[in-house]
Amino acid sequence: MTAPLPPLPPLRDGLRWTVEVRDADADTVLASVEPDLVLRTASIGKLVLLVEAAHQIATGALDPAEPLTRTEEDWVADSGLWHLLATEALPVVDVCRLVGAVSDNLATNVLLRRIGMDAVTATAERIGMARSRLLDRVRDDRGPSHPPTLSVGCATDLAQLCARLHRREVISSAVSEHVTGWLATNTDLSMVASAFGLDPLAHAEPDRGIVLWNKTGTISTVRGDVGLVSGPARTLAYAVVAEWDEGAPACTRDDVLTDMAAIGAWMRDIVEVEAPGHGR
Repeated sequence: MTAPLPPLPPLRDGLRWTVEVRDADADTVLASVEPDLVLRTASIGKLVLLVEAAHQIATGALDPAEPLTRTEEDWVADSGLWHLLATEALPVVDVCRLVGAVSDNLATNVLLRRIGMDAVTATAERIGMARSRLLDRVRDDRGPSHPPTLSVGCATDLAQLCARLHRREVISSAVSEHVTGWLATNTDLSMVASAFGLDPLAHAEPDRGIVLWNKTGTISTVRGDVGLVSGPARTLAYAVVAEWDEGAPACTRDDVLTDMAAIGAWMRDIVEVEAPGHGR
C-alpha cells in the first residue's frame, strides 16, 4: 500500500491560486488548490503556440529551416533576446527555441504571425485547452480594442497538458518531443523550479537524477510555472499560478515566490524519495 503524501504547504491568503500536481505516468492528481480557476497566465499561453508550430513542422506544413523575418509590426521588447540581436531573420526552429528558452516576446510575435491565431486557437480546442490558451500577440501597450491579457488558463488544463506531453500524447509523439525539447532549455527557474537546485543555463540532461522542463509566465500581478519534474522515484506534472490585485503590497511578489518554492520543495521530496509500497 502506498503511504499517503503530506499535504501541500499552505499558501498565502488574499491571492488567487490555481494549483495542480499530477503523477505524470499514472495520470492521477496528487494535490490541488482551485484547479479549475481560470487566471491570467502571461507567457504560459505560448505553450499552445509551440504545440501548433511543432504540429505544422511534423506534418510538413512548416519548414523548420524557413527563415522568419522580424518586422516593425512584430516589434516588442521586454523578455527575450532577439530584440537585442543584430540579425533580422532566423529559421523557424530557432524562433521556437527562443520562445522555449527565454520566452522571447519578439520571437513569439513573429512565429504567431507566420502560423496565425486561428490555427493556434483551433489547436487549443483540439488538445483540450479551450480554457487555457493564447488570446493575442505580445504588446507593449494593451488598449481597449485588444484582448485584455495575453493568455488565460487553469491548473487542471495545464498540468494535464504537461503530463500528456511527457507521455507523448499531445497530437503525436513527434509533436510532443519537439515541444518538450524546446522547453527543456528554459532559463527561468525562479519559481517552483527554484527548489530543484538545477543550473538554469544547463539542465537539459539529468542532474543528480532530476530532469526538468517548464514554462513560466510573469506580469506585474502574476507568477506562473508549469512543467514536469522527474526523479528516481516519480515523475510529476505541475501547474502553479498566482494572481493578485494591482496595488497589493510590494512584498506580495516575494511572498508568492516563497510559496512557489515551498511547493517545489514538496515535489522534490516526492520525486527523489521512494514512498513505501510505491512501485517504480
